[in-house]
Amino acid sequence: MNNQQGSKRISSGVIAAVSAAVLAVGGGVAWLASNQSPTPNPSHTITQPNKPPTNQQTQEQTPRVYWLKSTATGFDLVSQPIQIAATQPNQVLEQAFQTLLAGPTEGTDSTTIPPGTKLLGLKRENNEVHVNLSEDFTTGGGSASMIGRIGQVVYTATTLDPNAKVYIEVDGEQLDVLGGEGVELQQPLTRESFEQNYPL
Repeated sequence: MNNQQGSKRISSGVIAAVSAAVLAVGGGVAWLASNQSPTPNPSHTITQPNKPPTNQQTQEQTPRVYWLKSTATGFDLVSQPIQIAATQPNQVLEQAFQTLLAGPTEGTDSTTIPPGTKLLGLKRENNEVHVNLSEDFTTGGGSASMIGRIGQVVYTATTLDPNAKVYIEVDGEQLDVLGGEGVELQQPLTRESFEQNYPL
């Protein structure tokens, strides 16, 4: 009899120990599950903050593109405002130059920039603007045509900062002489130096 009771006590002790182990393992699994569930969420919290700054940085600006208008004695530079929405600092000037190189679309304004001229690069920092154009920029026309296209580039490049210094490059090299008639460029060019040295 006593032996049977002892074995029953051992059995109930073993059952209690097994139950405690099951509870501990179950609690551990529940703890792991609760701590692992947030891991998918950080991807949502990372991607959402990136959207608002893009919207805040987009700004609409109104630069001016410069064309030529014939007069009795030569040309006048005339401006055309264009609206540009940009997110990067150089985008406003780049788009203004794309408009300039495409040529006027209406009115009596003209351009002496040769067709096919491409913008190879544009960099604006501090009060300097570097404009890199394709070799087409140097072809065709006499000295009046050359001076006209220099004025168009200088004035369009300085539309956001009228006091900026402009460096004109062709295929990445600074342009010192333009055209067969040899219009010398004293770089950097400014609106003031253009008016003094290159009368239209």
